[in-house]
Amino acid sequence: MKYEYQPHGVCSRLFTFDLADGKINDLQVLGGCNGNLKGIASLLKGMPIAEAIERLSGINCNNKGTSCPDQIAKALAAYQAQEH
Repeated sequence: MKYEYQPHGVCSRLFTFDLADGKINDLQVLGGCNGNLKGIASLLKGMPIAEAIERLSGINCNNKGTSCPDQIAKALAAYQAQEH
């Protein structure tokens, strides 16, 4: 299933996920630190959504109170909430 999320408080402008069977098949990010986010997306491929949320939640970038990884976790949590 394709799922889009607009992050808040970070440089990235849009996350587009391909999610199925409780796992992350793909993540595309518009904006943000291109190389770092491609690396994160590559590491998340095949990972269970719950594990990604656990690993990425609460990561802070430059005292913003959030980060792109934290926003990815928030996006995935929002997806899970709407699915249940």
